[in-house]
Amino acid sequence: MALSIMIHIQGEDAFLGEIDDLPDPNHNYILLRNIRKRDGKPLAYVTDGATAFLYPWSRITFIETMGEITGLAAPASNGAQGTSIIGFYREDGRS
Repeated sequence: MALSIMIHIQGEDAFLGEIDDLPDPNHNYILLRNIRKRDGKPLAYVTDGATAFLYPWSRITFIETMGEITGLAAPASNGAQGTSIIGFYREDGRS
């Protein structure tokens, strides 16, 4: 089953793609399929008929997953449930 992800590349707009499994941290690249813009339109720099794309980890800033990831260790339960983020906090030194 393919996992939908959003890939953030250094110096480029983020785009959507699909991967078969979570990438192996020991690999130098990630294999992507069905890459497209966020709105689903094709990317201008992709050749017609191309089906798979290899991106080196050195170009990737971070990856967002769009579905549930299975096979990862669950965090230890400390009894707290329903934790939610209310906002963001940044300490910038201003008084």
